[in-house]
Amino acid sequence: MSSEIKIVPLGNRVVVKPQDVQEKTPGGLVIPPSANDEKRPAFGKVVKLGTGKDKEGKALKFDVKVGDLVYFKKYSPEEIEVENQEYYILDAEDILAIVK
Repeated sequence: MSSEIKIVPLGNRVVVKPQDVQEKTPGGLVIPPSANDEKRPAFGKVVKLGTGKDKEGKALKFDVKVGDLVYFKKYSPEEIEVENQEYYILDAEDILAIVK
């Protein structure tokens, strides 16, 4: 599999590769598990950004970049499979935080 996925999200959408949710932060804070964590992670790595234009052609600015680890709303993404890998497509507004 190549490192570049062969899809381009449109508009303000972002493609995220789901990651396992960390149980403990690097600073030592424990993140409590949730019953929903096994069904759908709300944590992933940004792998592709949309076209950066809305329906009227106005430029959009993304707050995230490729490679960022992000938390997003659990029930907002659309699941897709590309080259036997699971990815999520979600609106940039559904990203809640960037992990530093």
